Amino acid sequence: MVAMIVSHRAMLVGGGSLGQLGRLLGQFGLGRPLVVTDPWMVSSGTVERCLAPLREAGMRPGVFSETVPDPTDTVVEAGVAALRAGDYDCLVGFGGGSPMDTAKAIALLAGRDGSGGGPISRYKVPASADHAALPVICVPTTAGTGSEATRFTVITDTARDEKMLIAGLAALPLAAVVDYELTFSVPPRTTADTGIDSLTHALEAFVSKRANPHSDMLARSAMALIAPNLRTVYARPRDAAAREAMMLGATQAGLAFSNSSVALVHGMSRPIGAHFHVPHGLSNAMLLPAVTAFGLESALPRYAEAARAMGIAGTADSDRAAGDRLLGELRALNRDLAVPTPKEYGIPSQQWQGLMATMAEQALASGSPANNPRVPDAAEIVKLYEEVYAG
Repeated sequence: MVAMIVSHRAMLVGGGSLGQLGRLLGQFGLGRPLVVTDPWMVSSGTVERCLAPLREAGMRPGVFSETVPDPTDTVVEAGVAALRAGDYDCLVGFGGGSPMDTAKAIALLAGRDGSGGGPISRYKVPASADHAALPVICVPTTAGTGSEATRFTVITDTARDEKMLIAGLAALPLAAVVDYELTFSVPPRTTADTGIDSLTHALEAFVSKRANPHSDMLARSAMALIAPNLRTVYARPRDAAAREAMMLGATQAGLAFSNSSVALVHGMSRPIGAHFHVPHGLSNAMLLPAVTAFGLESALPRYAEAARAMGIAGTADSDRAAGDRLLGELRALNRDLAVPTPKEYGIPSQQWQGLMATMAEQALASGSPANNPRVPDAAEIVKLYEEVYAG
């Protein structure tokens, strides 16, 4: 098996590392950044934590803050216009997954034929998006999406209510700053959702049909960091050691699935987000126990090894016992972190039922379900949506 391994050219990792952002850009000969962030980062003043080290380095950064929780093609087009209105030589994605994904998509479209080269739907999987106009530097403020480490971006096609997976070297950041101190103020719900998202990245990367020794190493390490610390950061947000472990684990999980793939959970999760605007990490959490149970028998040794990496099974446990412990832990994690079912979230039954077939088609079209240990057909995905709805 030949695996193509991709990663950044540099990462700054550790508490307070954001203070060196200007120096990092300077090392690459960059000095005219456009910071892509969200409205809350601006209104709360949090964006100043990103802008200050750039100004201290003598730079005059611009700010594009129109990003939305599920990045859309229209917001990306607005970002391209903002980029072209200034004299910028790089993009800095500052925030959660949405600003980082938006920055990646802006960089992809900005170089196309001088006019934006849209629509961005032309680059969705199975197309390969390998050529970006400008480099992107990512600064995550949550421990979850892993976008700072991946060759993927997810953008919603507003005309079709479809979350499009876009993959290629154009979406791979040049560098990242991974500073866990930025996560101290993240609220418990977001901490839980992004944390389960990162755990899902690691687990799916590990059991994916496209897993390889490099992604396995990263996925094991990520699971070992995330699983023992997720409940801690949910209950004690200012626990520095747990926050640091979660941040590092989330980045490692991003690197893991960027070099293998995600699978059925993500394939089914994106349509839920597109149609019902459920946060991505939360929709993953809703799906994770049922989808894991669906695939368990098809890759029991791998799931058992994942349980051991997470510290919920030991070497003396049989694969069967370890697999059962994994399912029990995923269900318990959802209970402990107050993850609602789609029904409890407030999604009407009639609307959910009416869209299940469409969501199943969109999940399959993304390609992610094909990486699952047990590859479903559309009818099996519909059945899983039915099962997950009421828990």
